[in-house]
Amino acid sequence: MAVPRRAAVLGSPIAHSLSPVLHRAAYAELGLEDWTYDRFDVDEQALPGFFEELGSDWAGLSLTMPLKRAVIPLLDSISGTAASVDAVNTVVLTEDGRRTGDNTDIPGMVAALREHGIDKVDTAAILGAGATASSALAALARICTGEVAVYVRSEARGAEIRQWAERLDVAVRIADWDDAEQALHAPLVVATTPAGVTDTLARAVPERPAALFDVLYDPWPTVLAARWSSYGGAVVGGLDLLVHQAVLQVEQMTGRSPAPLDAVRKAGERALAAR
Repeated sequence: MAVPRRAAVLGSPIAHSLSPVLHRAAYAELGLEDWTYDRFDVDEQALPGFFEELGSDWAGLSLTMPLKRAVIPLLDSISGTAASVDAVNTVVLTEDGRRTGDNTDIPGMVAALREHGIDKVDTAAILGAGATASSALAALARICTGEVAVYVRSEARGAEIRQWAERLDVAVRIADWDDAEQALHAPLVVATTPAGVTDTLARAVPERPAALFDVLYDPWPTVLAARWSSYGGAVVGGLDLLVHQAVLQVEQMTGRSPAPLDAVRKAGERALAAR
């Protein structure tokens, strides 16, 4: 008889998370009837206590803000990918109590781009310099052969990006947000900003845009993504990233590979359409 296993997504706030929908769809497709996946509102202060209560039935955790760095001291080890950006979004728990951290956001971004035929670019641009920008920079380190221009609002954020770039061995050029319209001419544009921030840039989309990766998924499409698509440019969305990073998490937590990408994507699409 199979032993029931547990997994969950932690963060604060967490009610909006699509992770339960995605992981449960994968479990159903894989026939893992004894697996459950829930969500828990946990902040940085509550995280150590939550870990203390984990039993041997727990297989893994997905982590969102603000826990991706706060979790690191609670782990036995982290992967090189997670260490490269000091961010863990996946924890695999073994029955003997070992806790291993990884980051599936970075390979998830790469996989989402490759699914849309984007394997290599000569140059790229990133809009924004928040937490997601560091993961985007790490992903671009794998597919961009030249300079990455990062458009920021403050000198402090620019300094942070320079540090990440040096750590990731990526050639970057820091540019002022006032010049962000120039970014839209890059072979690949990665928008990492909150909802609404890039709306005013839509009017500047070139007649023949290349590729846009907008990490938002709700609301979708963003104003920028809609204009980009209407001009015939390739668009990769936040749901693409969510699906690919979730599939990688499922494979690590369950030990089953490959996880059912199509089933996970369809579940996410249905959930978003119902919002």
